[in-house]
Amino acid sequence: MTRVLIVGAGGHGHVVADALICSRREGSDLEAVGFVDDDPSLEGATIMGLPVLGSTARLGRVDHDAVFVAIGDNVSRAQLFGRLVAAGERVATIVHPRAVLAATARVGSGVLVCAGAVVNAAAVLGDNAIVNTGATVDHHCILGAHSHIAPGAHLGGGVEVGEGSLLGIASAVVPGCRVGRWCVVGAGAVVTRDLPDRVTAVGAPARIVRRHPSDQKHQARS
Repeated sequence: MTRVLIVGAGGHGHVVADALICSRREGSDLEAVGFVDDDPSLEGATIMGLPVLGSTARLGRVDHDAVFVAIGDNVSRAQLFGRLVAAGERVATIVHPRAVLAATARVGSGVLVCAGAVVNAAAVLGDNAIVNTGATVDHHCILGAHSHIAPGAHLGGGVEVGEGSLLGIASAVVPGCRVGRWCVVGAGAVVTRDLPDRVTAVGAPARIVRRHPSDQKHQARS
């Protein structure tokens, strides 16, 4: 059995806890032991039957075998993931039992594949990426580390999503397109041609409405 400590007790943390609970019922060796969260008002609370054991500073004093970073914001999740890996923590990968994951898909460390998601043949999911509820990632797609495919978003075959990018709810990317690093694709947008790094694009077809400074990572929120 692998005891997993969930880092983050907000809404995304609840989704992660549910995926762990459902996976355990289906025979997974992953078992949630509780949360840590830096919101002091949550300490001592019970969420989904799991205790909030204190702040992230208590990580080293809580018995666990692995952690999972349950933060929706891509920048914050990337930063915390990096700190935990540097500190020697093992980061779990979680696939909800109601997701479909192709046998030839490659899945990195700290990835979450939510209920109803489909990841098809030869897709590659980078470290700390999220494929959220009901999203589809078709064959030969590549998701960069810390990227987030939001609920109901759909990627055609051979799509590449750069590091840290967020594809909003019900957005779509046509086959063969590339979305650059640290981009935001708005809800319902349809990407029909490549997007450069660090832009926000909205609409159908998607058009660039904002460019982010090259020396900063945009705060891509779920």
